[in-house]
Amino acid sequence: MGGDLSGGQQQQLAIGRALVIDPKILILDEPTEGIQPNIVAQIGDIIQKLTKELDITVLLVEQKLPFARRVGDHFCILERGKQVAKGAMNELDDELVKKFLTV
Repeated sequence: MGGDLSGGQQQQLAIGRALVIDPKILILDEPTEGIQPNIVAQIGDIIQKLTKELDITVLLVEQKLPFARRVGDHFCILERGKQVAKGAMNELDDELVKKFLTV
């Protein structure tokens, strides 16, 4: 039963369930939240495999910047529901991080 699985296993199960319908886009809302680091790495590997090998677009909503940088190709920063910055992931520089993402 899904409810008997750990948080990381439940997250992987949710991704697997979504993939059963052969989507063109997969929306993941903070897939690393509450997940132990080794499982986070596995989830990152899965996301990269989906985008590169299966040509699935993944829309990732994530607060953990190192993870987003590792798996993402592009970024979009929203502030109060409005887009304030976007670009290729390598364009997400320290100035943008400080301006919009630092608490």
